[in-house]
Amino acid sequence: MLRMESETGWWLITHPDHARLAGAFAAAWGNDLFRRPEPRDRVLYGIASHDDGWAARDVHPSITGQGKPSAFSNELVGKYSAFEEIDIAEYLAVRDRAVRIIADSDPYAGLLISMHTYSLLSEHADRSTIASQGLVLLDEFLAEQRTSQTRMLEAIAADGTLLPEHKAMASIQNHFRLLQACDNLSLLTCVALDHPATLLHPLPLNDGGFSEVRVLPVGPRIFQLAPWPFATKELTFEFPARHVAGRVFESSEHLEAAFHAVNEEYLTVKLMA
Repeated sequence: MLRMESETGWWLITHPDHARLAGAFAAAWGNDLFRRPEPRDRVLYGIASHDDGWAARDVHPSITGQGKPSAFSNELVGKYSAFEEIDIAEYLAVRDRAVRIIADSDPYAGLLISMHTYSLLSEHADRSTIASQGLVLLDEFLAEQRTSQTRMLEAIAADGTLLPEHKAMASIQNHFRLLQACDNLSLLTCVALDHPATLLHPLPLNDGGFSEVRVLPVGPRIFQLAPWPFATKELTFEFPARHVAGRVFESSEHLEAAFHAVNEEYLTVKLMA
């Protein structure tokens, strides 16, 4: 779950809906400066479905020790330090499922999701917030992801529907960076970031170079991007969310009841050059 504070409570966005927004960004990506993703369908599928493994968990939102919805939030942007609040074994099972349910049908898309997961948990996770037994589980999980990635690369190498340039590790790395960028832009949207940021990695250009993309909030869920990576000079996207009233909740059961008692609404994000 992701959470965005409102005047009277929280907007809650599920991981799969956040990922669909990332996929919409990726579908619009590319112009005279920035390279469009190819093989397009395979890359867009990976980006839009990279959090599908969270669907069952997000049906049952829970609370933190402070009674807030347990969710990615504005204060976690740029770090990954919430492991004290979660069951690490359950969390890793969700992450594993998110990779496998896509990799089973499309190793190319699955590889991108695995690379995203591996980067998140090896480069950005705050290991000081994980108990010693949890660290053992985490390191075993990372080793399993490396093994799975090798198998997926073998399947990609044998895939006659892919062009040689699409199978190249440099191309796959570029698509991983695009997943990271679109995921990050969706996260910034879903928490209504109010300070400047960048989309994590330098991204591939049509001339063979790379450029960092800066994100400047200019209003609530209105962002200016520079350099501009889309063909249209202004874009508006919708994404579903549910609003729950109240800052804190007595129990996870109370939050879950409040979450399912309200209808989905659609919020917007505007991107500007």
